[in-house]
Amino acid sequence: MNDLVRAFAYAAARQGELVEALQRHLLLVAVALGIGILVCVPLGIVTSRSRVAAVTFINSFNALRVIPSLAILFLALPYFGPSQTSATIALTILALPPILINTDTAFRKIDPAIREAALGMGMPQREILRRIEFPLALPIIITGIRTAAVEVIASATLAAFIGAGGLGIYITRGFALYDTAILLVGAIPVALLAIVAELGMGSLQHALQPPRS
Repeated sequence: MNDLVRAFAYAAARQGELVEALQRHLLLVAVALGIGILVCVPLGIVTSRSRVAAVTFINSFNALRVIPSLAILFLALPYFGPSQTSATIALTILALPPILINTDTAFRKIDPAIREAALGMGMPQREILRRIEFPLALPIIITGIRTAAVEVIASATLAAFIGAGGLGIYITRGFALYDTAILLVGAIPVALLAIVAELGMGSLQHALQPPRS
């Protein structure tokens, strides 16, 4: 309890720094997720229709998950330096697999009879995708984004190791000074952000779920 009180006192004394760290953390998360969605949602549609594409891309992206995020950060350092770019690359690589896999799964689970019925009514493929398939697939896609969001929020703390900022600066500072209170200044907001992302995405997924007949 004493550490928690000291953590709040430390945060109150450095409000400007804390707000800046929070903004940098959210920016890292938003950019990584944004790139992941822009790349993996269209790619997931492609892999759901092509076995060759599915084997190639899903296996490749899954292989990336074996590499620790911190290792990717340090691999990017020689090329991009200790910068936000290096952190964004590592976090984006972390975000890609769950979004791709869930998008692929979402479109594969759509009953082929639905597509056939739409084609029989004369709907073009683009309209079938936009008006029928995508709305049906969206709840499962959101699940992948939710998983990616929680992982990226937690892993963005590693950006502090290469000077890219974020809430991880308090965690690294707390370890360096052996001060639990300072560590909590970073750890508590990260945990709260992860919980908010989980609950918010979960509510969105539930709202988008088609009603059961």
